[in-house]
Amino acid sequence: MPAITVEPGTELKSKLFRGFSDGSRLSILEILVEGDATVGEIVERTGLSQPNVSNHLRCLSECGLALSRRDGRHVHYRASDSRVHEIIQLAEELLADSAKGIYECTRYE
Repeated sequence: MPAITVEPGTELKSKLFRGFSDGSRLSILEILVEGDATVGEIVERTGLSQPNVSNHLRCLSECGLALSRRDGRHVHYRASDSRVHEIIQLAEELLADSAKGIYECTRYE
C-alpha cells in the first residue's frame, strides 16, 4: 500500500481543529466568544471541575485560541479572535443541514 502524503498546511489545520474537537474545550470556547469570563464563571456555566477548566484554558491559550488578562486576583479569558466565533457559527449552520449524518456516523467515536 503506498504511503499517504499529507500537505504541511493540512496537518496544521488538523491541529487547529483539535482545539474545537474536545467537547469541554468547545463548551469553553462557546462561552469565551460571548465575552470575558473567569475560571469560576466557566466552571459554573459548564459544570466542569476547576482543574479541568484551568487545564483546557491553558491548552487554548498556548494554542492561540484564547487570551487572558489579569484583573487583581482574577484572570479573565476571552476568545483570541472573532473568527473563533465564526467557526462555531459555521459549524452550527453545517449541522443544521447534516446533523442526521453526523449523529449516525460511527467513525468519529
